[in-house]
Amino acid sequence: MKSPKPMTLTLRALARLLSYPDAELRTHLDELRHALRTEAALQPARAAEVEALIDSLAAQSAIDAEADYVQLFDSGRRTSLHLFEHVHGDSRDRGPAMIDLAQTFEAAGLYLAEGEMPDHLPVVLEYASTQPPHQARAFLAEMAHIFNVIFSALQQRDSRYASLLGALIELA
Repeated sequence: MKSPKPMTLTLRALARLLSYPDAELRTHLDELRHALRTEAALQPARAAEVEALIDSLAAQSAIDAEADYVQLFDSGRRTSLHLFEHVHGDSRDRGPAMIDLAQTFEAAGLYLAEGEMPDHLPVVLEYASTQPPHQARAFLAEMAHIFNVIFSALQQRDSRYASLLGALIELA
């Protein structure tokens, strides 16, 4: 059986691209593009879509990129990057699930920064990037149904960010 391609750099790049598009992110867009090209974990068509997102972030004004991001990811449940919101909503089950996930991260030697939520997709991807390829893919596959919900919602909004969720589905 052929071993899966490494995807550490790709997962880290996707995590960063799914983060708030602040000035720091914008200064590292070329590095993110380089990481994606170097590792080549994505299919060429998907990689081209992600690069188009990078190009659009580079071309857009900072205030517009930030406003678009907030409007897209912070104003609707279907596009929320907090994964347990899709599974548990506001139920009491969300708290224990967050604790379990945080403990999974800690067991791997990863600790959350103050105010960081363990179910935030960029955080989840950072964790997955530390795992061997087989384990990372299995971990992502467990969440593929959530990725599909977000992907569909982003496609319905004609969002350029849909390419990132499509990439995650492909990797899973």
